[in-house]
Amino acid sequence: MDPEQARHWLATALGEARTGLAEGGIPIGAALYGPDGDLLGRGRNRRVQDGDPSLHAETAAFRAAGRRRSYRGTTMVTTLSPCWYCAGLVRQFGISRVVIGEAETFPGAQGWLAAHGVEVTVLNDPACTALMREFIGTHPELWSEDIGDDA
Repeated sequence: MDPEQARHWLATALGEARTGLAEGGIPIGAALYGPDGDLLGRGRNRRVQDGDPSLHAETAAFRAAGRRRSYRGTTMVTTLSPCWYCAGLVRQFGISRVVIGEAETFPGAQGWLAAHGVEVTVLNDPACTALMREFIGTHPELWSEDIGDDA
């Protein structure tokens, strides 16, 4: 994955994350790009706003892309390493690549994706990391709920 292209696409997902935060939600954004580089769909975590526990950012971007015969060659771009739920979506539908803004605050299932043939690029983007660190520090209970940590 071309790093310049990946960072350009990450800007779309980061914009979604910031919109989600402004709406009172969890600041995670995603975008799905086609094999030709066209934006197919974008979305943000809307679990809080919609009261829907399944509406993660990757799920929202996937839904916005609409039904396709194949997702081979597509790239899911996300501000945060995908959780198991979203990693399953990537594998289930054969999304070829995942670009991750940051995996420092949440390592997610990136290793599992890579082990199962998905090309994974982690950008270690400081803006993504700062956004999540601030959110986690301000809303630890909501963050724990989002990642399924009931401890």
